[in-house]
Amino acid sequence: MKIFIKNMVCGRCISAVENIFNDFNIKITSINLGEVESESEVSKTTLELLEKRLEETGFERIKDSAHQLIDKIKTLIIEKISELDIDENFLISEFLSSKLHKDYSSLSKTFSQNENITLEQFFILQKIEKVKELLLYNEFTLTEIAGKLGYKSVQHLSSQFRNSTGFTPTEFKKLKIHTRKPLDFV
Repeated sequence: MKIFIKNMVCGRCISAVENIFNDFNIKITSINLGEVESESEVSKTTLELLEKRLEETGFERIKDSAHQLIDKIKTLIIEKISELDIDENFLISEFLSSKLHKDYSSLSKTFSQNENITLEQFFILQKIEKVKELLLYNEFTLTEIAGKLGYKSVQHLSSQFRNSTGFTPTEFKKLKIHTRKPLDFV
């Protein structure tokens, strides 16, 4: 039985969800970001208890196909950004269409209708959160960050960063309070 779960964005999330399933003695055949496959069907009662426990931990079972698709889209975008290997000619439309084998216009429409934000805006916000993280780690220069996240120039990155946060990357780095959002709340 496949169970789709919202807000799984990292390896720690996989571990947390796996622990929850183990607590309910549900044998897992595979677990990935946003998706758990159990060895056998889970009873309705157990599923209701599982949902409650997932929600208490910040996760949520996804029941309808539109939200399953949206969760897959979000997971693909987050994974792509975390690779830090986005070409400056990268197109989110081609990437998602090829990964999900669906027309981009229908993906975009479904996403926008359910999330009240466009796919492109979501992609930019996710990249901005990654820029914040990389600035705080201080491992890369702004030029290197721009290159790793597919920006054509530092100026383009800085402009998007300022539009999103109200600060330049340099101003953000100097702040004592760093306002980063968990990726599942972007």
